[in-house]
Amino acid sequence: MSPSPLANLSWEREARVHDTRAHFLAPVPANKRRIAVTERSGADILMDCLVEQGVEVIFGYPGGAVLPIYDALFSDNRIRHILVRHEAGAAHAAEGYARSTGKPGVVLVTSGPGATNAVTGIADAFMDSIPMVVLTGQVATAMIGTDAFQEADTVGITRHCTKHNYLVKDPADLAATINEAFQIATTGRPGPVVIDIPKDVQVASAPVSQVAKSTRYSPHTIGADAAIAEAVAMIAAAKEPVLYTGGGVINSGPEASALLRELQELTGAPVTSTLMGLGAFPALNKAWLGMLGMHGTYEANMAMNRADLVVAIGSRFDDRVTGRIEDFAPNAKKIHIDIDRSSINKTVQVDLPILGDCAMVLRQMIDLWKASGAKPQNLGEWYARIDGWRARNSLAYPPSAEEIMPQLAVERLFELTKHHDPIITTEVGQHQMWAAQHFHFFSPNKWLTSGGLGTMGYGLPAAIGAQLGNPDALVIDIAGEASIQMNIQELGTASQYRLPVKVFILNNEYMGMVRQWQELTYESRYSNSYSDSLPDFVKLAEAYGWKGIRIEDLDDLDAGIQAMIDYDGPVIVDCRVAKLANCLPMFRSGAAHTEMMLYGDEAPEARTVSVEQKASV
Repeated sequence: MSPSPLANLSWEREARVHDTRAHFLAPVPANKRRIAVTERSGADILMDCLVEQGVEVIFGYPGGAVLPIYDALFSDNRIRHILVRHEAGAAHAAEGYARSTGKPGVVLVTSGPGATNAVTGIADAFMDSIPMVVLTGQVATAMIGTDAFQEADTVGITRHCTKHNYLVKDPADLAATINEAFQIATTGRPGPVVIDIPKDVQVASAPVSQVAKSTRYSPHTIGADAAIAEAVAMIAAAKEPVLYTGGGVINSGPEASALLRELQELTGAPVTSTLMGLGAFPALNKAWLGMLGMHGTYEANMAMNRADLVVAIGSRFDDRVTGRIEDFAPNAKKIHIDIDRSSINKTVQVDLPILGDCAMVLRQMIDLWKASGAKPQNLGEWYARIDGWRARNSLAYPPSAEEIMPQLAVERLFELTKHHDPIITTEVGQHQMWAAQHFHFFSPNKWLTSGGLGTMGYGLPAAIGAQLGNPDALVIDIAGEASIQMNIQELGTASQYRLPVKVFILNNEYMGMVRQWQELTYESRYSNSYSDSLPDFVKLAEAYGWKGIRIEDLDDLDAGIQAMIDYDGPVIVDCRVAKLANCLPMFRSGAAHTEMMLYGDEAPEARTVSVEQKASV
């Protein structure tokens, strides 16, 4: 028998790769991994293992190098296969499924272009910590390295955008590999794992195995007692604290969101969130500051700047949040809770690191707070200052009696759908930021967007995945007319499986965020940012069997949204909005997080809100 692929682990990874490598020990001896009872083909072993992992849905596209697996699927009704129109759509649909359900998404694609087409979705899942297992076909083992038809070095290509990857060279190793892959993808900091399976491995037979759970990956989940005690003492002593939360709270499961709310009630500290963390804390709560960062609220950014203590929970201090590093929360002590040791002190030096799972660490802190009888400081003066910043109404936008302002369109969409508790996906661009600012979320797993990689074309397939995972939910993709075209072929997927996905396009006929940056940075030289030759989205919807609705007049906005909601099937809404609206507030790349441009400032050069001028309240 050839050596186990588990022995071929890649040890040389960059520091940013998650802490899995530290836990990979010597391969598990074969005689301790399995007890042979009968023989099955590699493809059949794969199916059995996926079922054992609780997989219900696979998103895929067939090709020559995975035909044995598809043949096994043909006679196996235990797993539902969703045929996408492009492998990028498969990866994003798996992301949407995973993000909305908390279960790992599973992708099946062929070798060569099948695998490379999925790479963007894999990289997206890696950046945003989405649990996903990607099964890729590969040419026969004897052909690897010969530049065979549809051969690609999938392991090499995905090495730096996966949590881990495998090349399986023996069907006897499939069960152990799949078991460990799911464990790695779903525990610790979640992420994508790729399993590359040559065609001959899918066909060859091997003993069926009873596989013990791998012990080679065991992430640290419980915070050190001394660190927990110090954190509780620091929070109790703080007069101007802020809880800065990220996607890690949501990834940790619904318990983490509930514990965050309990910690806030105990401490009284206000809460802000990154783009990926929206929904972990309920919007409209008096302690909610809104999203922080480049397009965050004035009150969130100012509170972070003036805080004496920042408690970062499952967030990674990315550049869209911090702005210029040296000006980020300059007077604050910083506590960082994260399960990924490589994220701690990577960009911002913190005073107290706590390595562990968000839910477990929050539970430890709450228990100690109660047991110790800790009491927070009187935060009345701190909230008075925050109310002063809130009075700036940083999400204001210019009114119009003639055009539909995109911000208003999102506000009306929220008001008319909130009682449905919808799942919202987005593409990437201005519409994404307007959705984050003006749609409000009250629970986790309702907001699905591409944060770290910023992938146009994410929203429609992600909505399809979310709808499959939540068949009774109202799922809406808030889109732009440019971004929706990146994976618009997936309209056919929704039609085939009768998925009532809604797409709400804010159509301003521009690549809006590109145009906005060109206006602010390049003296309005709109180089290739106008979306010429746009399709008729209503007719395109009808061509795919969807309902198409066009909204052009302000008076028709509510009626058009309601018609979308009421239709029992997939709908595209082409909402024509003001063409040159800008997404504010905003700070420029490389600026301090307090140097925000807000609506209402008289001229572009006067738009910057400096700490000295407006922070003293």
